This record gives sequence, C-alpha cells and structure tokens, in this order.
Amino acid sequence: FIQMLRGAKKRDVLQLLRRAPEETRPFFVEAAVATQSVASLAALSDFLDFSKEPKSLLEKFLYTAAFSPRPSGELLHLILDKLDGKQLAPEIWETGIVAVGSLVGKLCQQKLCGLQVVQRGLETILRGLRDAEQEPEVVVHLLALGNMMLPETIPTLLGHAEDGPTAVTAAAISALQRFPAPHISSKVRQVMRRIFHQKRKSYDRTCRLAAAEILLENHPWPMDVINILLATSKMETEMATFLLHKVQNCLHGHHHLAKKIRKDIMGDPRINNYNFFSKVGISSSFSRPLTDTQDLTATFGLDLLFLEGGFLRKSVSDFSLLSHGQQLHAAQVTFEAQGMESMMGENLSEGEEEPELMAGMSATFFDVQLRPVVFFQGYADLMAKVLLSSGEPTSVVKGNLLLMDHHQVIPLQSGLQVTVKLQGGLGLDISADMDASIWEQELKTSVNARGSLAMDFQAELDSPFYQATLRSQTEVETSIHFDTKLRFSSSPVLMCLQLREEQVPYR
Repeated sequence: FIQMLRGAKKRDVLQLLRRAPEETRPFFVEAAVATQSVASLAALSDFLDFSKEPKSLLEKFLYTAAFSPRPSGELLHLILDKLDGKQLAPEIWETGIVAVGSLVGKLCQQKLCGLQVVQRGLETILRGLRDAEQEPEVVVHLLALGNMMLPETIPTLLGHAEDGPTAVTAAAISALQRFPAPHISSKVRQVMRRIFHQKRKSYDRTCRLAAAEILLENHPWPMDVINILLATSKMETEMATFLLHKVQNCLHGHHHLAKKIRKDIMGDPRINNYNFFSKVGISSSFSRPLTDTQDLTATFGLDLLFLEGGFLRKSVSDFSLLSHGQQLHAAQVTFEAQGMESMMGENLSEGEEEPELMAGMSATFFDVQLRPVVFFQGYADLMAKVLLSSGEPTSVVKGNLLLMDHHQVIPLQSGLQVTVKLQGGLGLDISADMDASIWEQELKTSVNARGSLAMDFQAELDSPFYQATLRSQTEVETSIHFDTKLRFSSSPVLMCLQLREEQVPYR
C-alpha cells in the first residue's frame, strides 16, 4: 500500500482519506504517514482537522509519526503547525508534545539537527517547559526531552530532577535513565547521589530508587555500590530488599568492573555479612534472557516494589533487545499506585509527604515514551471506577508501523547493477489493565502484547541480455501476556506472577 501511495498525487491521497470507511481510515492514515511523500503529507495536512477529527484518529496519526524509523523534516513541520496556537483536547496536545520529542531525537540521529524545523521543535519543547504552570504540563515536556535524548538537555533534566515536586522529579530521572552510559557524567552521578542520599531534601522512595538505578546500571563506581549498600541498613525492609536485588543483578555482569566491585564488597566486613544479605521483604528485581544467539540477546526484566503492608507500589516489566552493543527497549510497561499507605493504615517514612491517591501506567515502545495513562486520581474517582468499571482493558497502542524502508543500488565488478529493496512492517496491539478491589483486598495487573512482523526483500538484476529477481517474504506472529495477582488480606502477602508466551508461527 505504501509503494502504491508513493506514486499517487495529492488529490488522489486526499480523496482516498475522505472516502475511506471509518473502520479502515486509521490504516490509510498510518500508510500515508509511513509514505512521507510530499503529496501524502500535503494530503494529511488538508485532511486532518485537529479541532474536529476523533481523538482516536489524531492519536493514531501522532503515534505513527513518533514511531517513524527515518522521519523527514516535513513530517515534523506538519505536526508543529497542527499544534501551534490551537485549543486542543489535553490528550491530543500531550501526545503531540511526546511525538515532537521523538521526531527531533530521530532527526538528530540522522545528523539533521541543523535543520531549522528541528531547532523549532527543540525550542517548542524547551519554551513549553519554561512556561508550564501545571505539574502535568511539566511532566509531559520532560517525557518529550527523554524521547529526544539530546546531551545538551541533560542540565535542564538535572535541575528538574533535584528541585521539582515528586511527579516532576520522577519524570526527569526517568528521562535521564534513557541516556546511554557515555552521557552519565560525573555531574549526573553527583546529582543522583544527592537525590538518593537525600542531601538537600526528602524524596519519594521511587525517585530515590530510580537515582540509585542510574548509578548502578551505567558502569558503576565501586564506592557508589558500597555506599548504596550501606544506606540500606537504615531503610525500611521493602526498599532495602529491592536495592539488594538491584545490586546483585548489577554484579552478575561479566565485565571486569563488576568483578572488581564484587571483590571490593566481599572484602568489606560491614557489608559481606548475614545481616546485610538476609532481608526478608517481598520486593524483587530480576532480569533473565528469553533468547540468546550470536547476534541477538532478548531479555525479560521485572521490578516489583511493595509497601511495608504488602501493597504493590510500582511494577516495571521490560522486554529489551541487545545486538552488537546496541540496546533497544522493545516494550517497557510501568504500573504505579501511590497514596495507598493511608488506606492500608501504614505510616509514611520520616520526612515523606503524603501523596495523592492515584494509580496509573506509562509505557515505552521501541524507545518512544508514550503519554502516561491515569486509571484513577483521588478517592472519589477510585470509587467511581470501582463501581462503574467496564472490565475492558485500556488500549496503550494499536496500529501498524513501518520499521524499515531501505532502497540501494549495488554496482558489481562485472559492471552490472543490482537493485535491493527491503521493507519491514509491524502490527501492534498492546493493552494493559489494573484492577484494585478494596473489598476483596486484591490487586490485579495485566499486560497483553500481540504483534506481527512482515519483511519483504527483493534483489533485482536487470541488463539488456539477462534478468533475474530474488524475492523473500517473512512473517512472524507472537503474543505475550504478563499477569500479576496480589492478595494482601493476610500476612504474608500472596502473590502470583504469570508470563504466557503463545506459540510463534514463522513463515
């Protein structure tokens, strides 16, 4: 369909979009975005009215743009024009800001940071961050900076991480976690140490743990690991247990630095003793390989942080791909529930503010952070959701993405030429759900991810006296379901985790 659209004129694409049945219109919009021809982008500009179109179609357009493997400056220009100075629904505006961040980052990866439209996109995010008055606005702009992953934005992220309220600090640290190890400088480490050890003020436990993760997962310094371990002796059981698992994961690495740290720790009697490594909390953190070949390692990681009374505070499930030194977060889904302490009759940690009752979810796919989803905010909203719950899971992302689009002419030694074309598309349907039952004292979370990958390869040799074509088509379908169920009506808390992977058809 994309190949067909590449040769179409603007009026044809526009007519197609306008006449398409409602159920197939999202597919045509995705294809037009993936095509990125001058005609298709001009048609999209005329067709999409951000004040009238259904939210679902506009979100589909913005997310398809955000996932573009090699976006053009014209696509970014189109989105900036649609967002500029208009009164938009909050969901569309937030999705648009997140998409702008992703596009700016990908254009800079293509060495196109100097384009005027890229600078306009960067300035739009930075100006929006400076002018933002409401906390949710600040958070969305910080997520957009995380999607950019530009080193020059690190000082801005550090300022918000250290001085902002809890939600802002969490978003800023989350953005910093996405930078590769070479960008985690001594300045970044200093700020993360101050947050973890609470040198200037008190921080929420999730913010402190995220700061510790940055120190532990980016070529950790031995003294940082030792100081983090020593700090666990003064922490509540669940935080200490979670951190110990994190450190153990970090020290299982095969690189020489991990071995050196292990040796330093084993030689320190303050740490290498039963008292330190016998924490009895139920929080955990682990990472295990799903696939391990010469070219690719796929891992599944799961973090579970509980409150002292057994309620789940935060869970992170992560599917990552590592190939030839490059890491890709294929899917990362985070559930958070805060403010449950008072409902469960728990005491807050010393200096910790009582957070508002809230449960929500955030997700990252193919290194693009999506707009966070809030399940409920406040006690009244919780009661309404419990009483009026439809039982339907929340759709996180659903649609079709062009993953790769490669065209190359290769000259042979014989003087002939081979034309190579490679296209890859991905169909995604990912939904998530959180169900909290106050009466039954149960908490259930589920993530359902279905995907199908199609690859089309063609090599063609065409000369006056000889013609040959080699064609290969590959299709893979997969489905992964991850469920957690907690029952905290009794002690110890009962917990069930289930990861189901259906059979993978490969054609």
